[in-house]
Amino acid sequence: MLPYREFDDALGLTDTGVDTLADARIGKNGRHRFAGLLRQSVFGRLAGYEDVNDAERLYHDPAMRWVVGDRAIVGSAASASQMGRFETKWLSRPENLAALADLPGQWIDKVQQRRPPRIIVLDTDSSESPTYGEQEGSAYNGHFGCTCYHPLFVFSQLGDVERCALRSGNVHSAADWRAVPEPVMARYRRTVKRLYFRGDAAFANPEMYELLETEGVGYTIWVPANNVLQNRIAYLLRRPVGRPPHEVRRYYASFAYQAQSWSKPRRVVAKSLPSRRRGSNGSGRALSARRLHHHQPGAASRARRRLLQPARHGRAVDQRGQERDQMDTAVLPHLRRQCRPPPAPKRGMRPRTRSTAACGSAP
Repeated sequence: MLPYREFDDALGLTDTGVDTLADARIGKNGRHRFAGLLRQSVFGRLAGYEDVNDAERLYHDPAMRWVVGDRAIVGSAASASQMGRFETKWLSRPENLAALADLPGQWIDKVQQRRPPRIIVLDTDSSESPTYGEQEGSAYNGHFGCTCYHPLFVFSQLGDVERCALRSGNVHSAADWRAVPEPVMARYRRTVKRLYFRGDAAFANPEMYELLETEGVGYTIWVPANNVLQNRIAYLLRRPVGRPPHEVRRYYASFAYQAQSWSKPRRVVAKSLPSRRRGSNGSGRALSARRLHHHQPGAASRARRRLLQPARHGRAVDQRGQERDQMDTAVLPHLRRQCRPPPAPKRGMRPRTRSTAACGSAP
């Protein structure tokens, strides 16, 4: 933890947090400064101690005492009771909750001032945070099969947590979605050259598409399956004749599609690759998107690979009962030289199942 503490001093991250948080303590004989308590809370999680009760173990730890600083270096760090009051009484004040929501973005901006990025890919997803006992706001979630909170996160392609929001455990994945990605896009509006957005089928709604198009953000969002999209890529689901090849062959298809709730057509791109399970039926996924403005072919190819890579979080949530073996669809801009018709099956090849994925963009 000591190198991270030096990194914190070099960039002034904790000091920035203390400047935005309100210290509600009224006593004059405090053992630790507000910055020290914040460091102990953050660095304790960084070291793998997720519970406030772990402060009893870290109370006399030399590394933690050095992290807290000031009197803790020659004395001791904050006790479990002190950390409990700090996190449940002082940090939970309404003004501090709003400041904590903005704090990750402020820290990221301080780091990016030294090396500003040209391209940012925002990855929005929800996750579960299991709870025990009767905690306020916790509820049973049938998708995860546990009692939990259902927070919403926005990550960048660099792995940074741009923003998050704690929600009740029984809400939909996209509930209150504007409160999380919209402030992040506003931060990057004039600081990056290109901004992209990725999301799963829970965020496939016209309001999201129109917001991203108004902000000039390229996006890729899985959209729910339907018979129209399934029929458009039916030829990709046919089993090729003959012996299967040794290498994995991927085929793409592109077409314009407009749902009844959409104000304009958007591009859909389908991806087909052999299924790993023998004897399984072919399936499809679809993705729709708006126009991406790439001026250089090389940069366009690199940005496309970065945009279309799979999401890192393996627990993507879609609580609308969509089957994963059906075709999902999403929204994405026009990509030049992306889609080619699949080649005709070669002779001497035996039937084998293919599965499909699709993505797309506006014309």
